[in-house]
Amino acid sequence: MSKNSISTEKIPMGQKIAFGLGMLANQMFPAALGIFMVVLVEDLKFPAWMWGMLFFLPRIFDAFIDPIMGFITDNTRSAWGRRRQYVFIGAIIMGISFVVMWQLHRENGIDYNFWYFLLWSFIFYIGLSVFSVPYVAMGYEMSDDFHERTSIMAISQWIGQWAWVIAPWFWVVMYDPKWFPNADTATRTLAVWVGISCMILAMIPAIFIKSKSTKNEESFSPLTLNSIGGSLKEIFESFKEAFINKPFRKLCIATFLIFNAFNTVASFTFFIVVYYLFNGSTAKAGIWPTLFGCLGALATTFIVIPIVSVISKRMGKRDAFLVCQGISVFGYILLWFLFVPGKPYMFIFALPFFSFGIGSLFTLMMSMTADVCDMDELTSGKRREGIFGAIYWWMVKFGFAIAGLLTGVIMSTVGFDPSSPVQTDGAITGLRLVFSGIPILGTLIAMWVMRNYDLTEDKAREIKEELISKRGTL
Repeated sequence: MSKNSISTEKIPMGQKIAFGLGMLANQMFPAALGIFMVVLVEDLKFPAWMWGMLFFLPRIFDAFIDPIMGFITDNTRSAWGRRRQYVFIGAIIMGISFVVMWQLHRENGIDYNFWYFLLWSFIFYIGLSVFSVPYVAMGYEMSDDFHERTSIMAISQWIGQWAWVIAPWFWVVMYDPKWFPNADTATRTLAVWVGISCMILAMIPAIFIKSKSTKNEESFSPLTLNSIGGSLKEIFESFKEAFINKPFRKLCIATFLIFNAFNTVASFTFFIVVYYLFNGSTAKAGIWPTLFGCLGALATTFIVIPIVSVISKRMGKRDAFLVCQGISVFGYILLWFLFVPGKPYMFIFALPFFSFGIGSLFTLMMSMTADVCDMDELTSGKRREGIFGAIYWWMVKFGFAIAGLLTGVIMSTVGFDPSSPVQTDGAITGLRLVFSGIPILGTLIAMWVMRNYDLTEDKAREIKEELISKRGTL
């Protein structure tokens, strides 16, 4: 079959934007969560071990729900299709639980607030799984064109990046006494605005993205209580089959290493800026913690994502990945030298380079996962975007949980004391070392893993031709 015989139908921009607005909600929740979590240590005086457990336990719980949710959404028979109803319901659970989760009052004491927050975190992460697994699968199945998939993910990531532009400004609001008397009061109010607005954004893909009825689909596995044992077995088998797929395994491992090395140290930004650049004064630090996150996200939005979209078409997705991650390593090295007390503006010069790591990651990896789903259909005969999406994000979330636990461990190990207004030189140097060192190590290993990733455009095109022939559509 000739190259020109392959369909290159463009997805309407309105559909891409609807998917992107869901991504804004999908990224705003963790962005806000990362900002607000500082309040637990800085203002409510949670010990580091509690902070680590609040990162770890709900995310581990979430990671194990995702594959089950992937199986459910892949096998749902409905007039609305396989995804939309779950995206809608998950949006509601996420929005309401996020608001309630942050209604913490210091007079209730640390122990009560810990258990209250942990309980509502579990409910929030149930909503996140119900929403995010079918939502991501919607994106995978929007197009079967190699480059159109990258376009869909680039636009969604471009819109989603605005979460990371907006969220750092919460620090300014939280720690400015002109807005609120203290940061925990600010968090209670901001959580209402974030929860309700993101709930509405998360509903948009369910309302506007088209889907076909699966009500009479005979190939799906049953979703009944009587068949739950067999379903769990099939989930396990699907999990095993997915990891047998070598390109997919590489995508999962590389994402695990890069994203979770970043998240292990991401929350240290606030402490490094406040305690290293401004000697522990949040008032003097002002908007500088905010500018770190905001300017980094703006660099991703206006520099990284457009460049990634161009170079992935010219050199392929794998080589684009390797180039972008190499640039990010240079950025992390620069950050070691450009955090300079008395000259906070210096770190701005490192941000465009630093941003290539996370900024390019999901644009490319989500596009490549969609290619893997075609490869899987060729061997299994099934469309399992939900399972593959769930397993991919399982790796992300499991790693995120480990990263949260490591955050608390690292803070304790280096001697960072949240109750002290001044930190020792050893504690701050330790935070700075891991802030650059852990992401550099994770990124270099991920680049080594991806060096021989072989699901190229030509191979993806051959797979697509075989699928078309197998389906008997031509």
